[in-house]
Amino acid sequence: MTHRIVIVGGGAGGLELATRLGRTLGKRKQASITLVDANLTHIWKPLLHEVASGSLNSSENELNYVAQAKWNHFEFQLGRLCGLDRSARSIRLAATLDEDGAELLPARELAYDSLVIAVGSTTNDFGTPGAAENCMFLDTREQAERFHRQLLHHYLRAHAGKSDDGHISVAIVGAGATGVELAAELHHAAHELAAYGLSNIQPQNMRITLIEAGPRVLPALPERISQPVHRTLEQLGVTVLTGTPVSEVRADALLTQNGTEVPASLKVWAAGIRAPALLGDLDGLESNRINQLLVRSTLQSTLDDNIFAFGDCAACPLGDGSERNVPPRAQAAHQQASLLVRSLKQRLEGKPLPEFRYKDYGSLISLSRFSAVGNLMGNLMGSVKLEGWLARMFYISLYRMHQMALYGTFRMLLLMVADRIGRSTEPRLKLH
Repeated sequence: MTHRIVIVGGGAGGLELATRLGRTLGKRKQASITLVDANLTHIWKPLLHEVASGSLNSSENELNYVAQAKWNHFEFQLGRLCGLDRSARSIRLAATLDEDGAELLPARELAYDSLVIAVGSTTNDFGTPGAAENCMFLDTREQAERFHRQLLHHYLRAHAGKSDDGHISVAIVGAGATGVELAAELHHAAHELAAYGLSNIQPQNMRITLIEAGPRVLPALPERISQPVHRTLEQLGVTVLTGTPVSEVRADALLTQNGTEVPASLKVWAAGIRAPALLGDLDGLESNRINQLLVRSTLQSTLDDNIFAFGDCAACPLGDGSERNVPPRAQAAHQQASLLVRSLKQRLEGKPLPEFRYKDYGSLISLSRFSAVGNLMGNLMGSVKLEGWLARMFYISLYRMHQMALYGTFRMLLLMVADRIGRSTEPRLKLH
């Protein structure tokens, strides 16, 4: 019987894995490849802050799973993982409902021989009082689009003179990559909205506050990167508060542990991650305190050789002698997907599986059209710091590499041409 590989999660890593396995094992009928996701379309998660600000039109940058499956010799199943039966080697998918609550697809089971879990992560509000009720999150396309609609609504009300003081206040909790990049994109959006005629509200009337509990912005990156980013944000007029944990979120403000109240009509929580709660108790598989599945260096779960996990939902040892795990970054998921392409082929051949070793190729942070900062790392050049236009070009190339992995070189080049043409015929900011 054909070996059944089931991949749960169509994020960047899961989709790339399904595509590459489909082009090889699936095309040659050496295995059946099935990708499961709760949505019909994919958008690259690092772009969600641009969707939220309106700099990116999500409908023009989405990928349809059904079409991708047809083109690349794998099957797509719409559904959300709700259970696992390791003894029967099957997963359970919850019923899918339409907008009116009617059942679109029934609950069902899906059998596997090799299961790969790549369901990503969600934002961790650490149980902060009021955060879940009063903050918006940027984990999904729907959440990013909701924030964009709320931003436009606040802007239109302020433009019509219906706000109390003619200002719009935005507070962003978490000065990691998402928070920093969102702050810069919102400042850019304020300039674009004024240019398109909403000039009663000037860019300086959008008050953006970035709040970080740690001692500096971008705490996961080298200080030589965070310092110029901090300076640039302040030059843009963003208020940056570091060493300032948030103790409570209210409907109209944030309260910090030192007693400072930060007024905000729009609030975004972008601090910390955790894996979906389901993974914390998935048929006995080991997980950590943030629900990540514990895996070995082969990316197999610690208790079941037939189950693999990678990306943000997996806690994989870094392999440097420390107790640290592989960081939850897009480049890590990409590297792990590449390893699993080889691993699953070797598993079919009965060969030993390779072990994962993470390689840090550096980090790039985009500050919208204003700047970009980062460092590239490699065996030949060591660590090279980049700023300005060159860093921006490298940042854009990361998305093009993601497109190349999914579409191939020729179609990726066509998409670049289409994007260039679109920029000359459409508004620079999504206005609806």
